[in-house]
Amino acid sequence: MKIRIETAAMDALMVRLFDTIDEANMAWVIAADQALRSAFGAALIDLVPSYTTLLVHYDCEQLDHGAACQLINQALSGLSPANTQAGELHDIPVWYDESVGPELPLVAKRAGLSVDDLIQQHCNHDYCVFALGFAPGYGFMGLVDEALATPRLKTPRRKVAAGSVGIADRQTAIYPLLSPGGWNILGRTNVPLFEYAKRGAPLFRPGDKVRFRAISREEFEADGGNTTPMEERP
Repeated sequence: MKIRIETAAMDALMVRLFDTIDEANMAWVIAADQALRSAFGAALIDLVPSYTTLLVHYDCEQLDHGAACQLINQALSGLSPANTQAGELHDIPVWYDESVGPELPLVAKRAGLSVDDLIQQHCNHDYCVFALGFAPGYGFMGLVDEALATPRLKTPRRKVAAGSVGIADRQTAIYPLLSPGGWNILGRTNVPLFEYAKRGAPLFRPGDKVRFRAISREEFEADGGNTTPMEERP
């Protein structure tokens, strides 16, 4: 790990820890997140951890650029990786079906697998939540098996149903609400990812793990799942 500090704005600094995405990074990113929150205290406005970086947004009335850089260097000196077991493991039931996951056969064909084997492989890994973005509660997770890696759609859909589970390259994610999107959709879950009124925060946090579990249409419907087929194809 080589720490580099880059200016992102007059009151924000980008702390770069790594250059490539790797699940092993998250133990260091989480440790850095904890150390920086403690070091900046009341001067911290926001801190956004991601795959290889942390964005530190600070109060420039309390700290100037030089003091902020010094705080970062001091906080991360001698940093040790965090315990990655501390993150929450989320069990996410998914109805895998072509009617709600139109790219299911496409991804299976690219991987040289049957649809059933594809589903089994997608469920056979605890995915690390690397970052949140794009939409409230949208967690970027990985890494999927190299055999399942599939490029984004050339033409994104204008409407992707809430709860849609997809793959893009070696990442997987769940759409928390109806939105545009270009990921390959495999199925749908009924787990709400962002309920501010109930939780006050997204379901996932960076460093959490997600395990997908295949369920039947009957189980999905019994849980109140929306079985409306994906109407729009790219």
